[in-house]
Amino acid sequence: MNTPLPTLPLAWVNGSDAPEKPCLNIGFMALTDCASVVVAATQGFAQQQGLTLNLHRQASWAGLRDRLLNGELDAAHCLYGLVYAVHLGVGGGPANALAVLMGLNQNAQAINLSPTLQRQGVTSAEALARRVHQGGARLTFAQTFPTGTHAMWLYYWLASLGVHPLRDVDSVVVPPAQMRAHLQAGRIDGFCVGEPWSADAVAEGQGFTLATSQAIWPGHPEKVLACTQDFVTHYPNTARALIRAVLAAARFIEQSQDNRRGTAQLLSGSAYLDSPLGSIQPRLLGDYQDGLGNRWHDPHGLRLFDQGRANLPYLSDGMWFMTQFRRWGILRDDPDYLGVARQVQQLTLYREAAQALGVPCAYSPLRSSLLIDGSRWDGSDPHGYARSFALHALDTTPALRAGR
Repeated sequence: MNTPLPTLPLAWVNGSDAPEKPCLNIGFMALTDCASVVVAATQGFAQQQGLTLNLHRQASWAGLRDRLLNGELDAAHCLYGLVYAVHLGVGGGPANALAVLMGLNQNAQAINLSPTLQRQGVTSAEALARRVHQGGARLTFAQTFPTGTHAMWLYYWLASLGVHPLRDVDSVVVPPAQMRAHLQAGRIDGFCVGEPWSADAVAEGQGFTLATSQAIWPGHPEKVLACTQDFVTHYPNTARALIRAVLAAARFIEQSQDNRRGTAQLLSGSAYLDSPLGSIQPRLLGDYQDGLGNRWHDPHGLRLFDQGRANLPYLSDGMWFMTQFRRWGILRDDPDYLGVARQVQQLTLYREAAQALGVPCAYSPLRSSLLIDGSRWDGSDPHGYARSFALHALDTTPALRAGR
């Protein structure tokens, strides 16, 4: 990979900007969208900010969550929805104050169906909806964490087809790297997961990609750089330096296609994704083939930087996940949507770090998006938005409310 350009830190009003804690343990999952964290740790970006990042690959999101909370990890590549569930106490345990330092990426997750459904001719969204409503064996879909992004994309997509994700089908949790094995064993009929595991399943003849997450919401928020609120309180300079390191790495990756290819090569190594380059590189570049003979270049593929637009921790992005928790009964009552988002999203730290790098920041912490079902989300009325859908489960079971 090319040698990154040096970054000069700024002096902050409270004195030295030297990191209070220069050596950090950073958790990540074996997913393509951990790219900027891995590049920051291994290609000199962290060192330029006075940091050493020790990367720790995790086997499951639950394990990553637990290590983040008990202090084994200082920060982590994390699911957006996981952060908010833990913060609100619906993540399978008591509430713990977490923080989103920055967004790590937008887009580039996928929903795949099994070879069995493919042989049955269930190769379109409409065919899947007919299969569900015509009866027969109940279908089971996997996602990666009960309150994570993949669960929310799966639920939203199924509901847009008229399929109730909590009543018409079954949903189970499977770690990302195990999706193909579960599909091959016939334990699940489909899954929603991050790359490279969707592309890997297609390459191995284990089904096909029926939908991408960017088809559900072009430019959707996905993974974040997360830590505890205590970390931000005790180590604000470190948090700023960490944001600068990862943000500079994200910018570097998107400076050229060669940098993207070099990143794919790096990620394929045994310490990171431990996956064939052919399963990582095409979709990292935005080049898709779905296993049904269709190929395309996706204009809303993986965005790690996009001139900072993929990284700003918009308040509306955090609020959206809470509206979906309320929609599906994971939250029994409406939270203070804006108030909670202001607690979690570290906008001031991010803006300071971005300014130091000359990365532009949108003026408004809210953004407007049009989703697959024609609904528009702009953060202006989260209470009404959560109730605006034809399919919902505001009266669902206590087990689901607890985030099981």
